[in-house]
Amino acid sequence: MTPVDKHAPPPARRRMLRALALTVTQLADPAIIKVLIKSLALTLAIFALLGVGLVALTRWAIASYGLGEDAGFAAAAAATLGAVALGWLLFRAVAIPVISLFADEIVAAVEARHYPEAAHIARKVPLSLSLRLAAGSLGRLIALNLAALPLYGVLLVTGIGAPLLFLLVNALLLGRDLGEMVAVRHLDRVGVQRWLGDTRAERLAVGLIAAALFLIPFANLLAPVMGAGLATHRFHGRKA
Repeated sequence: MTPVDKHAPPPARRRMLRALALTVTQLADPAIIKVLIKSLALTLAIFALLGVGLVALTRWAIASYGLGEDAGFAAAAAATLGAVALGWLLFRAVAIPVISLFADEIVAAVEARHYPEAAHIARKVPLSLSLRLAAGSLGRLIALNLAALPLYGVLLVTGIGAPLLFLLVNALLLGRDLGEMVAVRHLDRVGVQRWLGDTRAERLAVGLIAAALFLIPFANLLAPVMGAGLATHRFHGRKA
């Protein structure tokens, strides 16, 4: 019989469950709540501006083509509903770049509670780097989804193929985005790239959980913060 090594790291599944449990229990942390409020306020403000712009554009088009008042009201109502539906579909596209601006606060709060030694040596991420991460996240989202567009069309006839591909694409993107938010606090640019190359499977697991949360109404509001917390635990859990 092979002896059991008591000092061996726990299985990956157990580490992931532990990371998820720790993330959920810290949602009541005042520092986490503060970031959640700020990120949600900014995200919803962006969507509100987009919605107002869409309704205004619809009204302008109606006035330009001389449609009646009833038609104008119906079109404006349809534009409002369209803006709400579009907001749900594109919530992830806006929320992750937004959370990138506040990610340092989330990661710092998680590290302060669970990894104080790492928190002590971590570097504060400057705003310029946060903006670069946000821009990179949005750019990758657009580029990869455009590249997958033909596959979406082919798989659409299967009924479930397109949603599964959408989940996989977003899991890949989210795993990288969330992991990078943590890694930049502890590694230089070369180190971050090396770490990204060495952790594809683990980042995909984090990304799948975050992507699934984004698909669930109301849970998607917590998805960016939970994803950042989960990525922090996985980063330090792997180092340990």
